[in-house]
Amino acid sequence: MNDSLPDATATSAPIRLLIAAPRGFCAGVDRAIEIVERAIKRYGAPVYVRHEIVHNRFVVDGLKAKGAVFIEELDQVPDGAPVVFSAHGVPKAVPVAATERGLDWLDATCPLVSKVHRQAERQVEAGRHILFIGHMGHPEVIGTMGQVPAGAITLVETVEDVAELKFTDATPLAFLTQTTLSVDDTAEIVEALRTRYPHMVGPKAEDICYATSNRQEAVKAIAKECQLLLVIGAPNSSNSLRLVEVAERLGTPSRLIQRANEIDPSWLDGVTTLGLTAGASAPEVLVREVVERIGELRTVTEETVTTAEEKMIFKLPRQLAD
Repeated sequence: MNDSLPDATATSAPIRLLIAAPRGFCAGVDRAIEIVERAIKRYGAPVYVRHEIVHNRFVVDGLKAKGAVFIEELDQVPDGAPVVFSAHGVPKAVPVAATERGLDWLDATCPLVSKVHRQAERQVEAGRHILFIGHMGHPEVIGTMGQVPAGAITLVETVEDVAELKFTDATPLAFLTQTTLSVDDTAEIVEALRTRYPHMVGPKAEDICYATSNRQEAVKAIAKECQLLLVIGAPNSSNSLRLVEVAERLGTPSRLIQRANEIDPSWLDGVTTLGLTAGASAPEVLVREVVERIGELRTVTEETVTTAEEKMIFKLPRQLAD
C-alpha cells in the first residue's frame, strides 16, 4: 500500500462504500490455485505452470514464492518436471505433447471451460461449423479453438462481425461462447446470429459461466447508486474488464485497478457513494486492502449488496484428490 499519499480523512466528507457480492474468486479459480499448491507439496519445487494460472499478478507472485515457475510454452519445461495447465484451458495438442515427453502434467482448466471444449468436439463430430463468440488472442479462445481441426471454428467478436460471415443456409452451424464475456453483449451477438442463421444450433445452457454472470448482476445492482465504481482485476482479465464495461454502460464511471496503491485520491472528489467489486481472479485480501486505503482518505460506511449466493465447488484432478 502507498503510504506517501496524503491522509484526507479529517477534512473530507464521509463516503458510502457499496461492496458487490458475489465478487472475487470463483470455484474454478479456487480449484486452479489449489492444484498448483498441492502439486508443489506433492512433487516439490519447482512446479512449472503453462501460462498464468489465473490472470492476477498478486496470485501469480504468491505462487512463485512457493515454488511455481510460470512459462508460456511446453518446451520451456525441463524433462521430468511436473507441469500444470492454466485455468483458461489449452489446445488439445499441449497435453498430447506433454504425454509424448513423459511429463507429469495436471490440468487446472476450469470445468466450465472444459465443458465448452467437449461441446466443440461434439458439434464438429455432428458435421457443424462452429461460430465461436469470444475475444481474439485470449487464452481461453486459443484453447477452445485448439480442441478441433483447423478451420472448424470461426471467431465472432462483435455484432458487426456477424454481417461479414459468408455461410449459407445450407451450411450446418452451431455457436458457442467464451465463458467470461459480457452477458448483454453476447445476447446481442447471439440474436444477430440467430436472425441471420435461424437453423444454427446452440448449447442447451448458457456458456457464460455462473461467476461471470453473477458478478455482472451484482455490479448492475450497485452501479446506478454510485458516482464511481472500482473494479479490482488485471488488465488481461476478461471478466474484470467486462465489469468495468457493465458499469459504464449504465452511465457510472469505472476504473480497473490491480492494487490499492493505484487509487488516485482525486478520483474521490465529489464522490459520496463509491462502488467496489473484484473480478473472479482477485482474492479478497485485495478487496480489504482497497477498503483500508479508502478509509485512509475518507470516513467510510461499508455496505455489502448481495445479489446471489455461490456454493459451487469443483473436484480436484484424481492425482491430487487425496
